[in-house]
Amino acid sequence: MKLLVVVLLAWLAWRWLRPTRAPADRALIDARAVLGVGLHADADAIRAAHRRLVAEAHPDRGGSPELARRLNTARDLLLRHGGRP
Repeated sequence: MKLLVVVLLAWLAWRWLRPTRAPADRALIDARAVLGVGLHADADAIRAAHRRLVAEAHPDRGGSPELARRLNTARDLLLRHGGRP
């Protein structure tokens, strides 16, 4: 019985003290997924991925305006944060 109480208290402490991802972290993860860049991509890699993808998705070339907007937003967000995780 004591073991069960200790395990329950340890689990509750873990749930309460564990680090959680902030919404900004989630936005950075999503932006990386949109551009297809890794966690340690620098500004040049971010720009190259954006350039490659927006060439296909640009509305003037028959692409989707929504996808072009998402690519631009992802690029701006990642460059604003310096490509950091």
